[in-house]
Amino acid sequence: MAYIMVLIANLSVFSIIQVDRQLHTPMYFFLSSLSILDVCYSTIILPAMVVNAITGNRRISYSGCFIQLYFFICVGGTECLLLAAMAYDRYVAICNPLQYVLIMNKRFCSYIVAGCFLLGLINSMFHTLMTLRLSFCGSRNINNFLCDVLPMLEAACSDIYSSQMLIRVDTVLLGVSTFLVVMNSYTHIISTILKIHSSEGRKKVFSTCSSHIIVVTIFYITGILSYNGPKSGKSFTVSSVLYGILSPMLNPMIYSLRNQEVRKAFKKAMTRTQIVIRTIRLYNLNLKNVKLHALIS
Repeated sequence: MAYIMVLIANLSVFSIIQVDRQLHTPMYFFLSSLSILDVCYSTIILPAMVVNAITGNRRISYSGCFIQLYFFICVGGTECLLLAAMAYDRYVAICNPLQYVLIMNKRFCSYIVAGCFLLGLINSMFHTLMTLRLSFCGSRNINNFLCDVLPMLEAACSDIYSSQMLIRVDTVLLGVSTFLVVMNSYTHIISTILKIHSSEGRKKVFSTCSSHIIVVTIFYITGILSYNGPKSGKSFTVSSVLYGILSPMLNPMIYSLRNQEVRKAFKKAMTRTQIVIRTIRLYNLNLKNVKLHALIS
């Protein structure tokens, strides 16, 4: 059910943004990229969990484990960077609106998203190669529901010091630094909001910002805390659920479906779909009547 909800919500948001020309702005460009990332995130984790639950077979091949490891780290690192880019976009839009169109132009936004994906791929490649260098003695148990770096380090029977150092550096660069960028952006946004004279306007923007901060905090804090060391046990599994499953479910609701413009676009799309369905039904009905008339004749 969680996987179906993630797919429907995120693919709906992505489709609406692509179809409606009024949503072809930097903010919605980032949101559509986030929707695709969340679909990939859940697809890496949840289908395998469903298969394991149905079949009772919890085995995974050596190559399959490393493929899952690579893509999981890649999507996670990319999302850390993309959330920071989205926070910066909101900062420019609210705190420097007169130069927003010049700063956040289409080319610059494309470069940002491409850079996020490229850095995510490179970061994941380093982690995967470092983990491949480890020795695994026979059949090993991974203390998690997916192949991630820390459970793999727990299962290894060789020196893991280099991998631990890489994780700590990565936690600072991709975790703490991007989280500080997000918090700094929202701090400036909130200080700007406080200058708004309209209480209704302040309340509306505060409501949006607070929900964004809550979701971002859940994603970053659980990710940062879970990667502090290789001996995480059950706490790491809980953290994986929070930032690997809960965030993809909440992101479309918090960032998009609560947005008035997206809701209007969704209603417009639903109306168009109903018109198309009615037209097809009328066409089929007329076709049947024509065939019936021809048969009677």
